[in-house]
Amino acid sequence: MAITDILSAKDIESALSSCQADDSFNYKSFFSMVGLSSKTPDQIKLVFGILDQDKSGFIEEEELQLFLKNFSSNARALTSAETKAFLAAGDTDGDGKIGVEEFQSLVKA
Repeated sequence: MAITDILSAKDIESALSSCQADDSFNYKSFFSMVGLSSKTPDQIKLVFGILDQDKSGFIEEEELQLFLKNFSSNARALTSAETKAFLAAGDTDGDGKIGVEEFQSLVKA
């Protein structure tokens, strides 16, 4: 499944253009702009499955750093500071990774 099966390519392009500069990524505004915030829990779970590159059931720090590349191959990687802030916001149980329920809560925050 492609991410564009769930989210509009136009919304993805717009969201990515809003965070092209280093340290300009804000997960809340990105989720809103890309249309993920308005999706159902099942649709969010499908997006999580795409983001979970190694299919471990979690999004780890390395996968988070490449988060934007899941939306477009020519998107930039997140900076170390952006990655750590994103992980801190989503990792509510402190295990160093984001599970599907944590991701759903993060999207709806």
